[in-house]
Amino acid sequence: MNRAERIYRLHAVLARGRTVSMRRLMEELDASRATVVRDIAYLRDFMGAPIRYDRERNGYGYEPDAPEFQLPGLWFNDSELYALLASEQLLDAVQPGLLGPYIGPLKARIRGLLEQSGHTADLVSSRVLLRPFARRQVDDEIFGRVSAAVLSGHTLEIQYHGREREAVSRRRIHPYRLLHYRDNWYLIAWCERARGLRTFSLDRVLAAADTGQAVRKVEEATLDRHLGASFGIFTGEASAWAVLRFTPERARWVADENWHPDQIGRWVGESYELQVPYSDARELLMDILKYGPDVEVLAPDSLRSIVAERLCRAAARYGTAPHPPRPAGPEAA
Repeated sequence: MNRAERIYRLHAVLARGRTVSMRRLMEELDASRATVVRDIAYLRDFMGAPIRYDRERNGYGYEPDAPEFQLPGLWFNDSELYALLASEQLLDAVQPGLLGPYIGPLKARIRGLLEQSGHTADLVSSRVLLRPFARRQVDDEIFGRVSAAVLSGHTLEIQYHGREREAVSRRRIHPYRLLHYRDNWYLIAWCERARGLRTFSLDRVLAAADTGQAVRKVEEATLDRHLGASFGIFTGEASAWAVLRFTPERARWVADENWHPDQIGRWVGESYELQVPYSDARELLMDILKYGPDVEVLAPDSLRSIVAERLCRAAARYGTAPHPPRPAGPEAA
């Protein structure tokens, strides 16, 4: 754990009101004696904690007659703070239902955890903001049926309105995973019609019925590869690697970003070159195009042609475009 986490843990142990031995502190903080000594000195001298050493009991504790000491500021790490605030916001959005009697105690517990920062939960929530982006609405009843089928391992009969072809289709699917990605819900399932694993956007499911029949067996490793092999929401084995070069102005941001677990990044002078695997260019195209003139696709040629053609078409709307090049490769289909 880092120093902030150790200081928070040290404060929590000492605040229990008992004298704690050095050995116990070393175990609680999972740290060496020298590190614990430094942390005690930091908490006492820099933060003003009323720490005393009891020679008779050979341990440390807070002065019993001193005013109650609280750590200043937020002592959560980023993932802890995000989890607490996201949980609070999600519980606020829950409509009255079967979980009604349980929501109140959960919210109270989360607010109590937020207040361990030394500030009220209302203050933390008002000054640390989470803003969902481009969230699409999912029908609560359909979400309930789909999630129940995922957990019970039952196949579903669904009506699906795909965006790509703007057509409604009926499908029997074998649901395996619910995925929350970029503030929206997706279902990973084997589609009998497509005879393969597919990703369905839950907001496009118009109807869903549990058949009561068991899903076909799929290895967990197969699902993990399907979900993680390529860039973005378009799952499946990667068919190509995109090689992108960002200008020095954008390199400083992109170099700190994680686009994919298997990405390869390197500095080329003041520019930054990023390589990511992908199976479908659609989402990757959107992420590339948002950088406009600050990124160049070096490979593959098919992706480079599509990006160039899209940029020419965009410029044409402003009357400044040259003749767009002819797209090449399978991604142009």
